[in-house]
Amino acid sequence: MASSCVAVVTGANKGIGFAIVRALCKQFTGDVYLTARDQARGEKAVQDLQGEGLKPLFHQLDINDLESIKSLRDFMQQKYGGIDVLVNNAGIAFKVADTAPFHIQAEVTLKTNFFATKDVCRELLPLIKPKGRVVNVSSMVSLRALSGCSKDLQQKFRSDTITEEELVALMEKFIKDAKDGVHSKEGWPNTAYGVSKIGVTVLSRIQARKLNEKRKGEGILLNACCPGWVRTDMAGPKATKSPDEGAETPVYLALLPPDADGPHGQFVMEKKVEKW
Repeated sequence: MASSCVAVVTGANKGIGFAIVRALCKQFTGDVYLTARDQARGEKAVQDLQGEGLKPLFHQLDINDLESIKSLRDFMQQKYGGIDVLVNNAGIAFKVADTAPFHIQAEVTLKTNFFATKDVCRELLPLIKPKGRVVNVSSMVSLRALSGCSKDLQQKFRSDTITEEELVALMEKFIKDAKDGVHSKEGWPNTAYGVSKIGVTVLSRIQARKLNEKRKGEGILLNACCPGWVRTDMAGPKATKSPDEGAETPVYLALLPPDADGPHGQFVMEKKVEKW
């Protein structure tokens, strides 16, 4: 078992994930794993960074495949005895012009952005070492979507006592309401991506609370963040930030100093805590 530190970034063969790996290779003392669903694309991304004189490593990870998540988990446990930094970056978004029906967009988007991210956390959070850092990449769209929810839903999503089970039930209800064509009537905003990222932000708040209960004193910090509007395949060429600029806040949270006691369980944008 290697005694060196290790960082893992999901969905990292392009865009913000790729930029996060690049920055961690320069600033993190230890091994940095670029993970991607597609092995060939992931290995090509690693080669591109090696061409810049950096030394990322590759491990295949499809967050929608539980066996793939468990394979990464077992590898990290065996080789490193745990994980020091986990950045959950993998996610999808339908283009604005996409003609897929809303209920399909709701189901597909939440399956990856919320439910698959939750699966990764369930398998990998127990591996986070003391003083470890976890960053769940959310979006400012989650704040906007939250303000578009009914007062009742806002209250539930802002609750300091909401459980993971209750959150899952709400996410499942959104998919069902979208399928039944009643999501607006039921108080949901008209954005599948926004609701999926509400899920990620609230999940992060719940996870931080659980860490406080079960692993108090270990100095683990877990946060959700918004990278900003970044020029990627997902956000398009008009966005205001480069991927390297988008990586700044996630990397800041991933590298919070060992003696830091916060932020924890927060939603962070431009390196500042936003009110949820």
